[in-house]
Amino acid sequence: MTSSTSLSVHPVPSMGAEDVVVSAEGVVLTGTEDGAIWAIDPTTGSARVVADTGGRPLGLEILPGGHLLVCDAQRGLLRVDPAAGTVEVLVDLVDGEPMRFCNNAAVAADGTIWFSDSSLHFGVDQWKDDFVQDTATGRLLRRDPDGTVTVVLDGLRFANGVALAADESFVCVAECRGRTVVRLWLTGPRAGERDHLVTDLPGYPDNISRGSDGLIWVAVASPVDAVVERLGHAPMVLRRAVTRIPEALQPRPKQTIRVQAYADDGRLVHDLDLAQPEHGPGYHMVTGVREHDGRVWMGSLHEPSVAVHDLA
Repeated sequence: MTSSTSLSVHPVPSMGAEDVVVSAEGVVLTGTEDGAIWAIDPTTGSARVVADTGGRPLGLEILPGGHLLVCDAQRGLLRVDPAAGTVEVLVDLVDGEPMRFCNNAAVAADGTIWFSDSSLHFGVDQWKDDFVQDTATGRLLRRDPDGTVTVVLDGLRFANGVALAADESFVCVAECRGRTVVRLWLTGPRAGERDHLVTDLPGYPDNISRGSDGLIWVAVASPVDAVVERLGHAPMVLRRAVTRIPEALQPRPKQTIRVQAYADDGRLVHDLDLAQPEHGPGYHMVTGVREHDGRVWMGSLHEPSVAVHDLA
């Protein structure tokens, strides 16, 4: 593990800059809980609104042609034109039913979109309910360039981040509650097989992304919680009861800043612990991560800012 305090924080005027992506021009984009999409100048730190989804934007990706793909937890899969501020719904229904929790995505070279729907029962405002109850109703879906939508994996334990292999031979999806990254092989002799890129992560993974370094970066939102793990073996009636007690008494994410990077063979390459205990809690709960040209950008579900760490 590498420990460092070299973390720079760039504020945005709204709460919950959950994910980050870097455009071809080097602009950093994030979405906040009020529906705004922000463009941040990485040199000056200045931020400006480029669109408003009218929902709750989470995962972000760049589409072929430069438009922005937004996984909006309330509105579904969106295509946003940052230059014009227009918002187009690509997917909001799956098999005739509204998605409850569109979360993260990865885009193939041909425009195929792989994206996650975290829960069939709970939306983003009740994410803790699904996490504690461990409903295992998350899904990985595919949207083909012709608009066809297919469920490719279901029964996932809070499906979250999505990433593709460098050669697009597999797609992987983070199981937040399971502390794994599930891998589905797309080509070659193992096409159609499911296994794991990583198991037994040191915490609960959120968004994942492929960096410009070719590695798959994983945001570890919180360390393993012993209470949550014990609840996973309890009867469902008890798990449901826990989500009904006052918020202050429920399990909550620990204060941490941790991201990891893995090669396509599952080998751990980077393990960055960027917490700064001597300065108090500070920035915490990293839910989005994006490596770009040696800089690791991070977003947080609970912070009004994005952060960056220089690997060099």
